[in-house]
Amino acid sequence: MSREGSLTLERGLALLQAVADAGSEAATISELAVAIGASRPAVYRLLVPLAERGLVWRDGSKVRLGVGLLRLSGQVLPQLRQAAQPVLRDLAEAVGATAHLSVAEGEQVQAIAVVEPSWTNFHVAYRVGSRHPVTAGAAGKAITLRGEPGWVATTGELQPGASGVAAPVRGLPGLRASIGVISLDPLDATAVGPKVVEAAAALTGVLS
Repeated sequence: MSREGSLTLERGLALLQAVADAGSEAATISELAVAIGASRPAVYRLLVPLAERGLVWRDGSKVRLGVGLLRLSGQVLPQLRQAAQPVLRDLAEAVGATAHLSVAEGEQVQAIAVVEPSWTNFHVAYRVGSRHPVTAGAAGKAITLRGEPGWVATTGELQPGASGVAAPVRGLPGLRASIGVISLDPLDATAVGPKVVEAAAALTGVLS
């Protein structure tokens, strides 16, 4: 790709991000021009291919995200789930507890991938699609975690007697997620914590 083509792509992506950043309030052409440091005619030109693909739509002088993004987003979770399976399998086998990848959607956390250990007699059956507030449970609290030790441990917050340890998935812009384990037996957070941190880092490496 030529340098000119690369710059056009970069500006087009910046424009799409600016439309998204406007949230529920549609952005005007003038606002978008300021946001990406381009002229109004340049914004109009950049909008054409985005609109043709359904990624944005114009309502007069205002621009909103298009339904074409729904088709793209519908492919994200299956690909993310597939990429996480080997990482979760290794974690579940190493800890002997149900491993999961959870993603934040607004103020809710959804489990999008779950792997159960193969060698234990009993383990928690954690259903894909399970949701809970981001403020509850290790999976939710890990997503907003800052600083050390790098993981969160909870007991009995989502299921009576169940223990959880989770770590945030970092280094992937736009993804608010965590990897963790849940068990009916007490979990030694000092031993399990580094393992979930390592698993989260491994997923970042796979997706980077």
